Amino acid sequence: MSNIEKFLNDKLIQRKENLSIRNLSTNFSPIDFCSNDYLGFAKSKELKERINQNLSQLNSYQNGSGGSRLLSGNTEFIEETEQFIADFHQAESGLIFNSGYDANVGLLSSIPQRGDTIITDELIHASIIDGCRLSHATRYKFSHNNLTDLNDKLKISKGNVFVVVESVYSMDGDMAPLKEISSLCEKYNANLIVDEAHATGLFGPFGKGLVNQYQIEDKVFARVVTFGKAMGTHGAIILGSQNLRHFLINFARSFIYTTAAPIHNIVALKSAYQLLTTINHQSIHQRIALFRKLIVDNNINALNSESAIQGILFSSNSLTKNAATTLQDKGFDVRAILSPTVAEGKERLRICLHTFNTGKEINSLINHLKEIQNNG
Repeated sequence: MSNIEKFLNDKLIQRKENLSIRNLSTNFSPIDFCSNDYLGFAKSKELKERINQNLSQLNSYQNGSGGSRLLSGNTEFIEETEQFIADFHQAESGLIFNSGYDANVGLLSSIPQRGDTIITDELIHASIIDGCRLSHATRYKFSHNNLTDLNDKLKISKGNVFVVVESVYSMDGDMAPLKEISSLCEKYNANLIVDEAHATGLFGPFGKGLVNQYQIEDKVFARVVTFGKAMGTHGAIILGSQNLRHFLINFARSFIYTTAAPIHNIVALKSAYQLLTTINHQSIHQRIALFRKLIVDNNINALNSESAIQGILFSSNSLTKNAATTLQDKGFDVRAILSPTVAEGKERLRICLHTFNTGKEINSLINHLKEIQNNG
């Protein structure tokens, strides 16, 4: 075995020994409490019909874009869709990226410069961390949703200052105090960046997000809205000023040096936004309220979340994996979130609620969780 193969093997063995090894699977239990498809758009026949109808209205289109947006991959339809989405979220402009990861890496690696400061919540998404690592700016972390700690970090920051948070956090499901954070940013002349991945479609009028719900659009430098969660499609958009859009076109490497998405993907985005304005937005919140009530009534050890993401806490990788396996055997697609993805001692089942989950399914899941907790 070569040195590099031994290195790979040893690292994988280490992961297996601490029960944190990751594997791909094509086996899914029938009752979905796992995916980010909160509104059921990914499974939606109505969305598929809208996509096909909108595609049929195009005169012609290629199977692939054939190149980056700066070469052969740009179209009037893409630019019209970007502005359509920006208008929906009450932003001046927007630029579509191939994924939320690409958007965060492109944004954070291109704008903050040496001598600037980035301040992120300690639980920020890995894509934002990677973007910060690629910049030459100084980075500080503040304790999760802790305004006092954020204030302390703002006091010592230099250069152009960027505060980066998620409106709804992907693992804990709780919300950032956006109004208070925006006020602190205003006080220190800092630029607020908000990742709305898990708020889009669920919060705000017609699912516009928490920035719109709190009416702080003019206090946010940039918003990252992703389409692979509640929107049921793929990709992301960075919302902000026309200047921001033009800057990213010129300096964001994850935009410049990648093949553009095919036109049918852009059609899917626009179709999903059209569908978003027609649905019952209380449906998902009724399911969240039911789940929260049952959690409290049954004294189940859960994180405090008012979003579609609900965390059931365990104290180790082994206990969490055993709980997930038990539920999967009962037909529930529930996944274990293990350390090092989350901190040791905070391993959890990450349960996602959807509009298509019935009250009977939610009650049954809670009963099995109570049984697992009592037997643990």
